[in-house]
Amino acid sequence: MRLLGDLRWPSVPADAILALPLGSTEQHGPHLPLSTDADVAWALCSALASVRPEVVVAPPLPYGASGEHQDFPGTVSIGTPALTQVLVELGRSASATFPRLLVVSGHGGNLAAVRSALATLTAESRDVLAWFPRWDGDAHAGFVETSLQLHLSAGRVALSSAEAGAVEPLASLMPALRSGGVRSVSPNGVLGDPAGASAEAGRTIFDGLVADLVTAVAAWVSRP
Repeated sequence: MRLLGDLRWPSVPADAILALPLGSTEQHGPHLPLSTDADVAWALCSALASVRPEVVVAPPLPYGASGEHQDFPGTVSIGTPALTQVLVELGRSASATFPRLLVVSGHGGNLAAVRSALATLTAESRDVLAWFPRWDGDAHAGFVETSLQLHLSAGRVALSSAEAGAVEPLASLMPALRSGGVRSVSPNGVLGDPAGASAEAGRTIFDGLVADLVTAVAAWVSRP
């Protein structure tokens, strides 16, 4: 696996995919670290690079559009307009070296910014792909993310503090989320229930996400 930050300029490959792990710094309930989304994005990019040697992993971008979590201490959000501009400028600069840019976002709230930035970059004839992990299950700091973090870094999970939050379907929560943020529907910041989460389940979920990412990248690079 090649990490961009470890390379010296003469050793930067001329024909590579730059994979950018994009996350957030936001609350993930009382039991998961603020870096959870960035951790997942980093791990996915690293796993991709282990099976596709042409991938170079960029340093992670740990700030995103997380305004819905702003009522919880520790959340640091730069918002959609700023994130959009950061991604556009990053993509323009990266394209001077790398023919392809892959953005892997661990935070769903970055979607609007990523879509807007990629539309601009694509219109400028830059070859870019965005990929978001998708899974069946709860949305935020519940069983899925807790299991993933237990698999990736169990020592950073405070299982004794894990507790259920809002367990209603996300679609039914969205109107209140949009108007009042996560705190308005879940005082502890959890959208789901981490009960039963395990490293073993996390590994199974992670392996499935890696397989999906590898498939998506293979389809992308095979396009004419």
